[in-house]
This record gives sequence, structure tokens and C-alpha cells, in this order.
Amino acid sequence: MSPVAVDTRMQTVVLAAGAGTRMRPLTDRRPKPTVPVADRTLVEHVVDGAVAAGASRVVVVVGYAADAVRDALDDRDVTFVTQERQRGTADAVRAARDALHDAPFAVLNGDVLYDQASLTRLYDAGPAVGAARVDDPENYGVLEADGDLVRSVVEKPTDPPSNLVNAGAYVFPAAALDWLDVAESDRGEYELTDVLERACDAVDVRAVTVDRWLDVGRPWELLAANEWKLGDLTRRIDGDVHPDADLRGSVVVETGATVDAGVVIEGPALVRSGATVGPNAYVRGATLVGEGAKVGHAVEVKNSVLMAGATVGHLSYVGDSILARDVNFGAGTTVANLRHDDADVLVRVKGQPTSTGRRKFGVVCGDGVKTGIDTALNAGVVLGTEARTGPSETLTRDRGRSSDDTNVY
Repeated sequence: MSPVAVDTRMQTVVLAAGAGTRMRPLTDRRPKPTVPVADRTLVEHVVDGAVAAGASRVVVVVGYAADAVRDALDDRDVTFVTQERQRGTADAVRAARDALHDAPFAVLNGDVLYDQASLTRLYDAGPAVGAARVDDPENYGVLEADGDLVRSVVEKPTDPPSNLVNAGAYVFPAAALDWLDVAESDRGEYELTDVLERACDAVDVRAVTVDRWLDVGRPWELLAANEWKLGDLTRRIDGDVHPDADLRGSVVVETGATVDAGVVIEGPALVRSGATVGPNAYVRGATLVGEGAKVGHAVEVKNSVLMAGATVGHLSYVGDSILARDVNFGAGTTVANLRHDDADVLVRVKGQPTSTGRRKFGVVCGDGVKTGIDTALNAGVVLGTEARTGPSETLTRDRGRSSDDTNVY
């Protein structure tokens, strides 16, 4: 009699129920896991990474704007469960418990990117937690380890015991399915780190150092995610490119996209289906031109994300910026992306001026923003959903329902 085949791959829970308030206004009309990163949404990258690492099945926890996440993953073989109220990561995994087999399982956040080799090592090493060395461990959960064995986790300590932090990817033993009913934390949530603590007490949990990871929580981190994933693209020209256009390096022009005469595109860059570039436009740096977006005559776009339907019609400059769906920049709109004092650009997040850690950063525009002709936008300005500027206006303060305070330099 032949032996019964055993599936040794890893069932995986992907947490994609949150709204992403720190990413506003980009998340006013979409959940954070569905923001675009190169040729896919953020959550698609996470699910695809799990499958490539060896996931036997994927359970996706949805909540806020759940239908948008379901639509993004419509062509992937995943199971959806709903977290009715967003009450923390342990509660999210608890919502998935009935969809899991009595076997080891991985948990990944739906808004964190990992290099594929590290994710595969994590899956192979379980029970395990992804770990990273950082310069500011006091802002993270710090791992106390003995060699590669994790003993405990200390959340945001004032005096960190090490610079090795929890990178938010886990492989738990099957027994952890019974450990999810944790106590409420001081933040009023049910935390997966409490489950990790119990795992460390019960079994050997290994710290698997990740070579590269990115928690995509704020607008400039979305820009960084696109820089990463656009850099992984291989040159491919499937769309309609004029003979007088000059495409240099790893440029992808999808079927249905149009690149007109006089255009120069320096990769890495992706021009998605239905998008148009030119004539006489210059696109450079890591730039995403989304579905149906338009980059018109004498426009320069540098290291930016233009989401679906965004239009920069003519005679404008956009640098190191994110333009959400259906933004329309009037002729002559100019974005500043560098402070005169050369310090890192600040952006207000939930009302607080926050360093982007970037010397160059432009603007963040929510869905439907429109600028008048000859508008000037200062570095770090945020325009909320449907915000407007008048002709020849200079904007040094945030504007709109999502961000209405003054930028502080």
C-alpha cells in the first residue's frame, strides 16, 4: 500500500482588514492593502510572496472596505474571512481560526513587503519570527534573543536590549490556534505579540533575519515600495511606442498604453494599460504611470506614482510625489521637492509633523484633486480628497478634509 502524501507546505493568514489612517488621504476611498505598488496592489505582492515561499493555502482577513480587497485578489486562490471590528492582530487571526487546519501556520501583514529569499527562510525555519536590525529599535517591538532563539518581545522600550526588532512575519506551531484568546492590551487591542510571547515560552522560536523589508504605513513608504518593485521589473514593450520616443533601461509599456513622439523615459518605469505619455514628455526615476493616466506635452515626472486616471496635462513638473486616482494638474503646476535648508522634508501624519527621512519629497494628493493653472506646491504639502487650488496659487499649507493644518518646518 502506498504511503499517504503529506502536504508539508505552510498555510498562511494575511491580515488585510485595516483602513490605513496614516496613509490618508490616499486611503480615504480605498483600504491600504489595495494601493498600487508597480504592477500589482500591495496585498497582491504579499499573497504572491507567500505562495512563492511555499504557502499551501492562503486565508485573507478582510474588514474595512472588504470588497476592494476581494476584487484585488479575485484571480487568486484564497479564502476570505471577515474581522467584523478591527480590534488587533490576534483578534484578526482569531477570525481566521475556523478556516485553518490543525497544523502550523504563518501570519503576514497585508501591508509589509519582504524580500523573497528571507520569506522562504522564515517558512522553512518555523516556529519563527521575522527579525530586522534597525537604527531606532525604541519604535518597534524589540526581540530578546539567545543566539537565534527568541526569549521574549519588549514593545517600544525606552532602553532597548538590542537593535533586533520584530519585522511582523510569523510561523506559529499548531498549538498557537488555542493561544489566540489573549487579554486586551493597554492600547485596547488584542495583540499577536502576546501569542508570540507564549510561543517563546512553549517551544523554540527562531529569529530569522530578513535581508529587506518595508512596512508600508505612510505615503513616503508607498513611494519607497514602488521604487523597490519597479526596480525588479524586466524591460518589456508591448504598447504603442512612437519611433521617435527614447526608452532607456528597464521600462515596461503595457499593451494598450501609448508613448508619443519626443518622449524620453528612463527606467525603472512602468506605463500601464490605457495610459498615455507625451508628446515631448520626460519620465525618469522609479515612476509608475497608472491605468488610464496621462502625462502630456512638456511635462516632467520624476520618481513618482500616478494612480489610475491621474492627469498631468502639460507644462508641469512633478517630483517625488504621489497622485491618487483622477487627480488633474492644471497647466504649469509645479511641485517643489527640496527644502532650502536641505533638511528632510516633513509631512503631517494624523496632525503631527513627521519626518519622511527623505531629502527629496514632493506632494501627496488624494483622489480627485484639481489644481489651477500655474499652481506652485511646496515640498511636503498634502492635498486632501477633492481639494482644489486656484490659478497662480502658491500652497505652503496642507489643504482638504484629510489634512487641514499648516506644515511645520
